[in-house]
Amino acid sequence: MHQPSRGLVALVDDEENIRETVAFALRREGYRVEVYADGEEAWSVFSRQLPDVAVLDVMMPRMDGLELCRRLRAASETLPIIFLTSRDEEFDRVLGLELGADDYLCKPFSMRELTARVKVLFRRLALAQRGADDSDEKILAVGNLRLDLRRYTAHWRQRPVALTVTEFMILHALARHPGHVKSREQLMQEGYPHDAYVSDRTIDSHIKRLRKKLCAVDPEFDRIETVYGLGYRYRQPAET
Repeated sequence: MHQPSRGLVALVDDEENIRETVAFALRREGYRVEVYADGEEAWSVFSRQLPDVAVLDVMMPRMDGLELCRRLRAASETLPIIFLTSRDEEFDRVLGLELGADDYLCKPFSMRELTARVKVLFRRLALAQRGADDSDEKILAVGNLRLDLRRYTAHWRQRPVALTVTEFMILHALARHPGHVKSREQLMQEGYPHDAYVSDRTIDSHIKRLRKKLCAVDPEFDRIETVYGLGYRYRQPAET
């Protein structure tokens, strides 16, 4: 299994206080951390040697996080990438995920939440590299939906669905109790267990993206229902 002390996290953010705070939190968890003040400075290093995980601010001078993500994803399809964004950068968050980022956190965010996401991404990467032969594999199967709880991967009708860590956690929260209504507050706790800054609107955005991704695999997907005034639930009819 991956040892955190061997992991190199690259943090790219033009705010010095964020670089210092995040780097301190990650180093305390045993990770090696390299910090960069903008995308161009970071890319001058990444073009020669990629980190194990990249944490990128969206809005930066010289080269922003979106362009840096585009270049990183062209260099590696599997490098875990997390975006740090402001609350009013909804378009940039969506574009970043479409470019291939694994997840995002909105500023201000909890250091515990960021370190938890980094741990999950290291673990998911290590398990993916190890392959499918795993004796203690944990799978949640709900009709046509299959969730691998160790690799944070999802399949619908045996077709892979590319989810961020947060999307996976929210879908798992819904699917493990089909028919039960989950409030937005409950889903916030599932998707962001260590972050006190998440809003109801963020959960609604994740649900919208979950539906879009699952419908892209199966246009007839309709299992995630809105229960107006209460929250959401996963409906499980007789599936074939």
